[in-house]
Amino acid sequence: MRSEVFYIIIGMALVTYFTRIGTLALFRFTGVPTWLNRWLKYVPVAILTALIVPSLLLPKGYLDISLNNHYLIAGIVAAFVAYKSRNIIATLGIGMSIMFVLKLL
Repeated sequence: MRSEVFYIIIGMALVTYFTRIGTLALFRFTGVPTWLNRWLKYVPVAILTALIVPSLLLPKGYLDISLNNHYLIAGIVAAFVAYKSRNIIATLGIGMSIMFVLKLL
């Protein structure tokens, strides 16, 4: 393994460790404030949205809002199934099935 990769891994581990220990030490006695707890509740949704939406709308590097965009169609169907069923297995299964059928056509 190259030494640069090793140093990068060690640096990332240290940064992760110190940010977690710093937060733990900061809120050790007082606890997490209510306003911060409410704010942090939306972080996973925001991150997932930032990761998924570009993949659905820009599959070839440019904006593609058409019926030829299989990712967008499967994503819309999967989002609808997730909203209605609240079941991750159903959402993944139907979304992947739609994508498979669209790729075959």
